[in-house]
Amino acid sequence: MKSQGLQEVVKKIFSDEKTKVQFESDPDSVLAQFNLTEHEKKAILATHAKVGLVTSDSPALEATLDPTASWSVPLS
Repeated sequence: MKSQGLQEVVKKIFSDEKTKVQFESDPDSVLAQFNLTEHEKKAILATHAKVGLVTSDSPALEATLDPTASWSVPLS
């Protein structure tokens, strides 16, 4: 992540329970507090709409990740 605003919003959502709850109910109000580009806002909202708020103990995390995705099988 290059954007300072993007780093700050992710840190705030995952470190502050009040912000996390607010993000869950009204993500736009949380995102408005940070210096994000429209592209960054759209990316966050699209990801949130697709998988929700993914945490380390979230079933969505397991469903989102494919640990073997980068494995390649030689065709010999």
